[in-house]
Amino acid sequence: MGRNLQSDERLRPVDLARAHGLSTQAVRNYEEAGILPPADRSPHGYRGYTPLHAMALSAFRALLAGHGHRTAAEVLRAVHTDAVEEALRLIDESHAQLLDDRRTMEAVELALRDLGPAATAGPAWVSGSEVMFIGPLAARLGLRPATLRSWERFGLVRPARDPRTGYRIYDAAAVRDARLAHQLRRGGHPLVRIAPLLDQVRAAGGLEPLEAALGDWRDRLSGRGRAMLAGAAELDAYLRRRAPEPPRPPNRP
Repeated sequence: MGRNLQSDERLRPVDLARAHGLSTQAVRNYEEAGILPPADRSPHGYRGYTPLHAMALSAFRALLAGHGHRTAAEVLRAVHTDAVEEALRLIDESHAQLLDDRRTMEAVELALRDLGPAATAGPAWVSGSEVMFIGPLAARLGLRPATLRSWERFGLVRPARDPRTGYRIYDAAAVRDARLAHQLRRGGHPLVRIAPLLDQVRAAGGLEPLEAALGDWRDRLSGRGRAMLAGAAELDAYLRRRAPEPPRPPNRP
């Protein structure tokens, strides 16, 4: 990014800012936040940056796309306090989160395939303004009512309540969620993983819209993975420049 810099070159804030498409105030803010190492100061107090600062800024900008601002900033702050192991742990956590998101997406895809064309709660179950009570729904799923109540506590299903009797009533969306939860449990997915998956279904407005959005979801995950690779390369280059490997002793005959 920007022009090639000589190791002894000194950069003004405006030089560093222009090379990265930023304002000089943003560069100063990054330094104050610990994202950049402290700049040298002239006798008159003017900041002087170096190619090392440019590499730090390039690493931070590369990490942003894959890890987000908070993690990218924490990584650079850890590096600049010589807590490299902490920086690597933060990177590991982001990769673990990406893997968890991939598994959630794959669970949705598998559940949609297993449920087949009847993925939405169709007429054979409940439709329109119809509702089901907990006993009949549990019987249709081959479960005990206590299981549905447990799923409710975990947020997997969200039945309404009859205002007169207080009984749980399941509309088409609640039946859909119960069926999907049942399918995922049969596939071995723990409750703590099913809850965020169902949140995705509700946010999409159902299984059919979610199925249409899976391609975009997959692309976003792939983009994050590629961005993490790019960020890792920039960070590795910066770490090597900050602490170059000691020269190897010459080979002896």
